[in-house]
Amino acid sequence: MRVRNIGKLVIAIMICELAGVVGSVFTYPSIPTWYASLQKPSFNPPNWLFAPVWLILFALMGVSAYLVWSKGLESKGVKVALFIFVVQLVLNMLWSIVFFELRSIFYGFVVITVLWIAIILTITAFVRVSRKAGTLLLPYILWVSFASALNYYIWLLNP
Repeated sequence: MRVRNIGKLVIAIMICELAGVVGSVFTYPSIPTWYASLQKPSFNPPNWLFAPVWLILFALMGVSAYLVWSKGLESKGVKVALFIFVVQLVLNMLWSIVFFELRSIFYGFVVITVLWIAIILTITAFVRVSRKAGTLLLPYILWVSFASALNYYIWLLNP
């Protein structure tokens, strides 16, 4: 791998991890207070699990974005795929703001549903450019599917 490509890889991963940091700024203050007071379904994982899972998922997103970016920005397919990717990354951060900062379980569920759709669109666009890039996003869609179910049941349990 050339030095230039390593730089692109690092940039792509750092942008994704930065999105995670932004989300965590809105998330962490609510964990021991508001979130702790909510009724949760039996399948709610322990709080310590979320940070390492998201760290890994954001790294995978970064590698995936790099693989698409490395195909060249002159390609319309690459531009479209990366645009959709940025949209889903913004929605990812928005969910943390809506759910944890604004403490809106219902609107959090609305945002995560739109995020889920955006991830599916991202995977579809990425696969057209790089099959490996799309495949790297499969753990992400699985986790967001689980998080969507969790959000939904928290909404049901906390009217």
